[in-house]
Amino acid sequence: MEKIENAIKTSELIDFTHTLAGKMLSQCTYPWEALPKIGECIKEIIENLDEDKYDCVGDNVYIAKSASVAPSALICGPTVIGENAEIRHCAYIRGNALIGDGAVVGNSCEVKNAIISDGVQIPHYNYVGDSILGYKSHMGAGAVASNFRLDKKTINVKCSDGKISTGLRKMGVILGDFSEVGCNSVLYPGTVIGRRCLVYPLSGVRGVIESDKIVRPDGTVSQRKTENN
Repeated sequence: MEKIENAIKTSELIDFTHTLAGKMLSQCTYPWEALPKIGECIKEIIENLDEDKYDCVGDNVYIAKSASVAPSALICGPTVIGENAEIRHCAYIRGNALIGDGAVVGNSCEVKNAIISDGVQIPHYNYVGDSILGYKSHMGAGAVASNFRLDKKTINVKCSDGKISTGLRKMGVILGDFSEVGCNSVLYPGTVIGRRCLVYPLSGVRGVIESDKIVRPDGTVSQRKTENN
């Protein structure tokens, strides 16, 4: 179990230096522990923002002056949108959202209670709720993070030799740094995907995927050749 436990520790998935929530995340052994804390974390971040770099545009909504936000986007607080981020046409940011520097939230995407790290791209018709996306991760068009079980029960993280209860009724995906999710894939509630993974288009993913893996639509998982292996 030690290998799996290490694979789902926050420090093994997310680079704390590439999100304003780094301090809070570093205090969470497992990433889902951070999800109920996102709202308060953002409010604390707002108190320390550089007023020369951010504009307050609504109730607890702060947008970097260098960010690009489409007039049709709807943004609810508390939300912070980082420097050089891009919020495109008809994006819906429902609150408790931290959008990192250089991140893209695309047309008709919906984000709520989520940490979107620096350089993340969710550019087309994505839903990301109750989730954490690591540095420079990417979700292809139509890929969604499902965050609620059909039977409304508490969400478990399914490991190879057991289940870990999160104590949460809503949890989407923890997507590690540099991972790529293909178009129209569904990441089921409680999914944890390690760093540098590739999820092929049209895949349904659940449980824990360790770093440097390839996930195919038939559910097979194989090793990815990277500079780290």
